[in-house]
Amino acid sequence: MSLPRIEIAIAAGNWGGEKKWRALAETAVAAAIETAGLRLPSAGELSILLTDDAAIRELNRRWRSLDKPTNVLSFPANENVVALPQGGVPVMLGDIVLARETLESEADLALQPFDHHFSHLVIHGFLHLFGYDHLEEADAEQMEQIERKALRKIGLPDPYATER
Repeated sequence: MSLPRIEIAIAAGNWGGEKKWRALAETAVAAAIETAGLRLPSAGELSILLTDDAAIRELNRRWRSLDKPTNVLSFPANENVVALPQGGVPVMLGDIVLARETLESEADLALQPFDHHFSHLVIHGFLHLFGYDHLEEADAEQMEQIERKALRKIGLPDPYATER
């Protein structure tokens, strides 16, 4: 399995150091790749931006015409990531943006540790880069099943169990 190089940037919010978030992101991405059976370029790269509600609200407004903060946004770098060339040339897979305050409030509401919610949303955002979506019920169920299995692989509970 080819794991992408993950760049973490902290732009805003009370995130602390990036070392912890990189380790959690690498574990989450590896589980997503294995669970979904994704084939990545051997030199794939992924950017994760850790920010706050104000910044993600602006991105959400600009790119999705939704003037409100959200938990995670994904921006694929290529239309068809699964067809990217193999080889030694680095290939950007895309960007994932996470908002600290929204993740905190969601984790608190779900009575789950922040780190668990972070890992879940990294998996969720990563799957979006590969065309997974949740606009239609059948697509949402497929995406949620992959998320559940990936989270189980890394020893985390089903985040959807508390929603239903």
